[in-house]
Amino acid sequence: MKIAKNDIVEVIGGNDRGKRGKVLKVLPKAGRVVVEGANFIHRHTKPRSQGDQGGIIEKEAPMDVSNVMLVCTKCNKGVRVRTKVLADSTKTRVCTQCGEMIERR
Repeated sequence: MKIAKNDIVEVIGGNDRGKRGKVLKVLPKAGRVVVEGANFIHRHTKPRSQGDQGGIIEKEAPMDVSNVMLVCTKCNKGVRVRTKVLADSTKTRVCTQCGEMIERR
Protein backbone atom coordinates (compact mmCIF):
# COMPACT_ATOMS: atom_id res chain seq x y z
CA MET A 1 0.00 0.00 0.00
CA LYS A 2 1.50 3.30 -1.12
CA ILE A 3 -0.56 5.47 1.21
CA ALA A 4 0.59 5.99 4.79
CA LYS A 5 -0.70 7.73 7.89
CA ASN A 6 -0.53 11.57 7.83
CA ASP A 7 -0.44 11.72 4.00
CA ILE A 8 -2.63 14.27 2.24
CA VAL A 9 -5.00 12.51 -0.15
CA GLU A 10 -7.79 13.48 -2.53
CA VAL A 11 -11.01 11.46 -2.68
CA ILE A 12 -11.73 10.37 -6.28
CA GLY A 13 -14.88 8.30 -5.77
CA GLY A 14 -18.12 8.31 -3.82
CA ASN A 15 -20.20 11.11 -2.33
CA ASP A 16 -17.11 13.01 -1.11
CA ARG A 17 -15.39 13.16 -4.52
CA GLY A 18 -13.01 16.11 -4.74
CA LYS A 19 -12.42 16.53 -0.99
CA ARG A 20 -8.91 16.54 0.41
CA GLY A 21 -7.87 15.41 3.85
CA LYS A 22 -5.21 13.85 6.02
CA VAL A 23 -5.09 10.07 6.45
CA LEU A 24 -5.92 9.32 10.10
CA LYS A 25 -5.64 5.54 9.99
CA VAL A 26 -4.51 2.87 7.51
CA LEU A 27 -5.98 -0.64 7.56
CA PRO A 28 -3.68 -2.58 5.19
CA LYS A 29 -5.24 -6.04 5.60
CA ALA A 30 -8.68 -4.69 4.69
CA GLY A 31 -7.29 -2.30 2.04
CA ARG A 32 -9.00 0.70 3.62
CA VAL A 33 -8.07 4.14 4.94
CA VAL A 34 -9.78 6.67 7.23
CA VAL A 35 -9.60 10.21 5.80
CA GLU A 36 -10.19 13.31 7.91
CA GLY A 37 -13.39 15.10 6.86
CA ALA A 38 -14.64 12.46 4.42
CA ASN A 39 -17.07 9.49 4.48
CA PHE A 40 -19.03 10.45 7.58
CA ILE A 41 -21.41 7.97 9.23
CA HIS A 42 -23.99 8.58 11.94
CA ARG A 43 -23.60 6.48 15.10
CA HIS A 44 -26.63 6.31 17.41
CA THR A 45 -25.45 5.90 21.00
CA LYS A 46 -27.28 5.16 24.22
CA PRO A 47 -26.25 6.78 27.49
CA ARG A 48 -24.09 4.20 29.31
CA SER A 49 -24.18 5.74 32.79
CA GLN A 50 -26.41 8.20 34.61
CA GLY A 51 -24.29 11.27 33.76
CA ASP A 52 -23.77 10.43 30.08
CA GLN A 53 -25.88 11.80 27.28
CA GLY A 54 -27.01 9.73 24.33
CA GLY A 55 -27.41 11.01 20.81
CA ILE A 56 -26.21 10.84 17.25
CA ILE A 57 -22.45 11.08 16.71
CA GLU A 58 -20.87 11.79 13.31
CA LYS A 59 -17.50 10.15 12.66
CA GLU A 60 -15.30 9.18 9.74
CA ALA A 61 -15.63 5.61 8.46
CA PRO A 62 -12.98 3.64 6.54
CA MET A 63 -13.11 3.88 2.75
CA ASP A 64 -11.44 1.73 0.13
CA VAL A 65 -7.89 2.75 -0.74
CA SER A 66 -8.79 2.71 -4.45
CA ASN A 67 -11.06 5.73 -3.86
CA VAL A 68 -8.19 8.04 -2.84
CA MET A 69 -5.11 9.43 -4.59
CA LEU A 70 -1.99 10.83 -2.99
CA VAL A 71 -1.56 14.60 -3.48
CA CYS A 72 1.81 15.71 -4.88
CA THR A 73 3.16 18.86 -3.23
CA LYS A 74 4.62 20.18 -6.49
CA CYS A 75 1.70 19.36 -8.83
CA ASN A 76 -0.90 20.17 -6.12
CA LYS A 77 -3.28 17.49 -7.40
CA GLY A 78 -3.98 13.81 -6.93
CA VAL A 79 -1.38 11.73 -8.77
CA ARG A 80 -0.31 8.15 -9.27
CA VAL A 81 2.78 7.12 -7.38
CA ARG A 82 5.57 4.69 -8.13
CA THR A 83 8.39 3.49 -5.91
CA LYS A 84 12.03 4.15 -6.67
CA VAL A 85 15.04 2.54 -5.01
CA LEU A 86 17.76 5.06 -4.22
CA ALA A 87 21.52 4.46 -4.27
CA ASP A 88 21.57 3.69 -0.52
CA SER A 89 18.90 0.99 -1.15
CA THR A 90 16.05 2.89 0.50
CA LYS A 91 12.64 2.98 -1.14
CA THR A 92 10.90 6.28 -1.80
CA ARG A 93 7.65 7.33 -3.47
CA VAL A 94 7.88 9.34 -6.68
CA CYS A 95 5.16 11.28 -8.51
CA THR A 96 4.64 9.81 -11.99
CA GLN A 97 3.85 13.20 -13.56
CA CYS A 98 6.61 15.49 -12.32
CA GLY A 99 9.14 13.07 -10.79
CA GLU A 100 9.08 14.80 -7.39
CA MET A 101 9.87 12.60 -4.38
CA ILE A 102 6.99 12.41 -1.89
CA GLU A 103 8.25 12.10 1.66
CA ARG A 104 6.46 10.16 4.37
CA ARG A 105 5.40 12.50 7.18
